[in-house]
Amino acid sequence: MSSSSSVNSAVNISANGAVESPKDSVAATQFLDTQVRKADHLRVCLEEDVQSHRATNGLERYRFTHACLPELNRDDIDISTMFLGKKLATPLLISSMTGGTEQARMINQRLAQVAQRFGLAMGVGSQRVAVENPAVTATFSVRQYAPDALLFANLGAVQLNYDYGISQCQQAVDALEADALILHLNPLQEAVQTEGDVNFKGLFAKIEQLVRSLPVPVVAKEVGNGISAEMARRLMSIGIAAIDVAGAGGTSWARVESERAKDAKQRRLGNTFADWGIPTAECITGIRQVSGSVPLIASGGLRNGLDVAKALALGADLGGLAMPFLQAANQSEAALEALCEALIAEIMTVLFCTGSDRLTALRRRGVIKEI
Repeated sequence: MSSSSSVNSAVNISANGAVESPKDSVAATQFLDTQVRKADHLRVCLEEDVQSHRATNGLERYRFTHACLPELNRDDIDISTMFLGKKLATPLLISSMTGGTEQARMINQRLAQVAQRFGLAMGVGSQRVAVENPAVTATFSVRQYAPDALLFANLGAVQLNYDYGISQCQQAVDALEADALILHLNPLQEAVQTEGDVNFKGLFAKIEQLVRSLPVPVVAKEVGNGISAEMARRLMSIGIAAIDVAGAGGTSWARVESERAKDAKQRRLGNTFADWGIPTAECITGIRQVSGSVPLIASGGLRNGLDVAKALALGADLGGLAMPFLQAANQSEAALEALCEALIAEIMTVLFCTGSDRLTALRRRGVIKEI
C-alpha cells in the first residue's frame, strides 16, 4: 500500500466537486479497489441475506426477573452513562459501518444527527479509503452534525503491517475530530476477501507502540466473530482502553464477502465460515471474569432494546447496533428517529419492569438469570 504522502499528492477533485481517483496509477488502483469494496459492502448488507443463520448472539439464554411492583416512577429512571470520560444520554453506540461514497455520506450525516439529538455514541466505517484519497474524507467527517457526541475513528489493525503507522492513525482521528480510535480486528473477513490483507503477524507489538503514541484512547473491536477473554486480557495488557466484543450472531462478514466473491473458492470459503465465532453473550461474561473494569461495548446481533439491556446486565457498558441503524438511515431521517425512540423506550421498559432506577441496578443479583 502506498504511504499517505504519495496518495495525498495524487488526489484530484473535478470542477463540479466530484471525487476523482488519484492520478498515480498504483494509488489510483488501490483507491478504486477500496471504494468499490465500500460500495459493495453497502449494497450487499442492504440487499442480501447476510445474517448468521445458525449462530446466535447467545442472549436468548437469559431472561429478566419481572418485578410486578417496581416501586418506581418510570419518569424518574436514568439511562445516562459515562464512557471513556464522556457522558451519554443513552447506553447506545451506532456501530462502525460506512464511508467513502456519496450514499455513505448521506447515511453518516443522518446517523450523526440522531447521535447528537438522542445522546448516542457513534463510530464510522474503516477510514482506509480516506487515507488513500483524502478527497473522500467528507463522507466520514460528521463532527459538525454531532458536536457533543462520542465519536470513534476507525482503521483496520492489520494495516499496521501494510505501511500504516501513527501518522495515518492520527490522520483518521483528526479528520473526524474523534474522541477515540477503533482498531478493528477482522482476520476471517480478510481471509475470505479475494483481495484480503492476511499478514496479522507481530500486531500486538505494533498496537502497543500505537497506544503509547496516539493522544486519544484506542479501542479494539472485532467485526462479528467475537473477542475471547484471553484475547481481551492480552489486549488490555498492551494498553487498549476499551473493547467492543462484536460477537457472532448478527451480520456475518464472511457471508458478505462470499456474496462479493468473484471466484468459487472464495464464495465457498465465506459460506463455510458464515456462522463462525464466539456468541456475544459469551464474550461479555468471559471478559468480565478477567476484568471487572475495562470499558466494554457489546455488539454483534443486538437488534432491540431488550437485547441491549441483557448485554448491559451481563456486564457491558454500551450496546452497539449496526444493521438496524443502517437500514433505518438508508430509508429516511424519520425512520431513523423512530428507531432511536423505540430502542430507548425498550431499554426504559426493562429498567421499569425490573425495578431498576439506573443502568447499574441491572447488575443486581437475581435481576437476570440464565435459562
